[in-house]
Parts: sequence; structure tokens; C-alpha cells
Amino acid sequence: MKLNIAVLPGDGIGPEVTAQAVKVLKAIAMEFNHVFTFETALVGASAMDKTGEPLPKETISICENADAILFGAIGDTKYDNDPSATVRPEQGLLGLRKTFDLYTNIRPVIAYEDLLNKSSLKIKQIKGTNILIYRELASGIYFGEKHFDNDEASDICTYRRSEIERITHLAFKAAQGRKRKLTLVDKANVLASSKLWRTVVNEIAKDYPDITYDCMYIDNAAMELIINPRQFDVILTENMFGDILSEEASVIVGSIGLLASASIGDKHAMFEPIHGAYTKAKNKGIANPIASILSAAMLLDHFGLYDEAALIREGVDKSLKLHITTPDLNTKYDNISTSKVGDFIEDFINNPDETNLNFTNIHLGQSTII
Repeated sequence: MKLNIAVLPGDGIGPEVTAQAVKVLKAIAMEFNHVFTFETALVGASAMDKTGEPLPKETISICENADAILFGAIGDTKYDNDPSATVRPEQGLLGLRKTFDLYTNIRPVIAYEDLLNKSSLKIKQIKGTNILIYRELASGIYFGEKHFDNDEASDICTYRRSEIERITHLAFKAAQGRKRKLTLVDKANVLASSKLWRTVVNEIAKDYPDITYDCMYIDNAAMELIINPRQFDVILTENMFGDILSEEASVIVGSIGLLASASIGDKHAMFEPIHGAYTKAKNKGIANPIASILSAAMLLDHFGLYDEAALIREGVDKSLKLHITTPDLNTKYDNISTSKVGDFIEDFINNPDETNLNFTNIHLGQSTII
């Protein structure tokens, strides 16, 4: 298969983790005789520094001509202290979502067996957790009309029936391939937009009688996600609620550096880790690249390259089992960097039967793990 991939490393640790995802995709291309080409473009603070815009026209053009977008992270602390600023790095990401109508965000939340003790939660609560969050991404309060002055501010949350319908069908179809359970998270007892969500999803649920369907208010869902995450299979929700819940879910898996995502539209798709730019860790070699690498696996899934995606996930599982991870997860070794994690998974793809031995030999040298 031939794929043209637009690479938008973005800000902070984005370039470091995205480089590892590209490294792994190149290994997959070589192993499976695919042709993947990569074209890099600016977005966010890095784009503002060079062009004055968070989403330059050249970047939009590169993405339009690509089969998929591989995104890093966005944001910079130097832009965080002026709430009245009219241009911010984050507008680059929102602009991508709106420009390409990436209305469905898919976020897997998996409690890895080898990392259960890294979570702040009790192992008996999280063991076996496997959730798929379907977050509406192109509408809602983040895109609504905004007003701000020193005495009053407002954000309008607007949803149309058609916007709810299209993601709802995708979420129910995803549930059919899993445990056949879907939970709608809303605030229908208070918010008019949530009442529309509840109305529309209740109607569509009748078309999927094989799916166990229930509803939960956002405040209760946030609590239940911590108390008993295993009760969930597919969670369907609106933009802001999905943002909050998926960030909260990082507590379950032990690190936000493990959570990948896919943003899907009818014609375009973008793949990215859910973590932010984490500017404090920039260029220190400590950023966890696994979420970015798993996002690359989701990219391959999107194009039906399931064996290729499975091999990446096997490499990730092996890296976790052998403690070849960055400091946010690693208590066994203190000298494994962002690039070393990528190197290991790349080696696994090229030689899956020899990677364990190779790492053992390398580690015995201690200083060679960098």
C-alpha cells in the first residue's frame, strides 16, 4: 500500500514523540513492503513563531493532499499567561478539526497488565479495563460563539441533530465489535444541548437492539470511571465531556503518555497522542513516545492494515514487559530515553524473535542504554 502521511510535530515534546512514531511506521513499511511517504508541516506555537498563524495555509494544503495526518502536541507556556489573547497555539488544532470536519474522536483506554501497579487506583478496580471513548470533536462549546470582557464572559454550546447522529451510529457499530455495551454521558437534567443528545441517541439505540444501552450524567460518570471503570465498554459523549473523561482515564492506565487517539471525518483522518506539549520536558529525552506510537497503530487500522498495527502493539507490550520505558513508568532502569523506546519497538518489528536477547545484551553494558 502507498500512503502519503502529513506529519505535524507541533510544540514541546511533540517533535520528539512524533519522530518515534515515524520511525516505527518506516519499519512497518519495510517489513511489509509498503510505501509510506512523510511530509512535515508547522502547526501551533512553532507555526506562530515563524508565520504568525497557528495553522498556516501551507499546512492546510499539505494535509489536504495527504491520506492521513500524524499529529504531535500543541501549546507553549509563553502563550498561557494572557487569557485575552486573540490568537493562541491551540487554535491550530481546533482549526484542523474544523477544516477537515474531524467529528469523531476515538480514544482507547486499556489497563496494561504490566503497569497495573503504576496507577493511583487499586489493582482490583482497574484490572481488565478496556474502554473506547467516542468523543464528538467538531462542535459544541469549544466551537460556539464566545464573548469576553472584564465583567462578563460566555461560551455558547450548540449541537445539531445531524452532528449527533453521525457519531452515534459509529459508536454503536464499534460496540457491536466489542462487548456490545454503550453508555451515553451527558447532563440532560440541566443542559438543553444534552437533552438533544439524549433524545437523538435514544432514538438511534432502537436500531441496535443487540447493544445494551444506558445513560449517565457526566458528574456520576466521572466518579464511576474511577470507582469501577470495568463497567464501561463504549462511552459516547459530547466534546467537552469527552475531553475531561479521557484525561481522567489516564489515571487508570498509569500515564497519559500511553493514551492514543484517532480523529475521523468522512474524508480525512488524524492520529495523535492525547497528552499536551509538556514544555518542561522538551529536549530532555524523557517524554513517553508510546501514545504517539500507538496512534500510528490506529492509523494503520484505519487503512485496514491490521497485521501491521498488531505488530506495533506487540512491540509496545514487549517494551512494557521488559521495562523499556521512559521515567514516567520506569522504576527498574533510569537511563532509557524517548528515542531508545522507539529504537526498541523498531527493532522488534524488524526482528520480533530476537529483540529480548538484543536488549539483554545491551542492558548488560549499562552505559549503552541512552
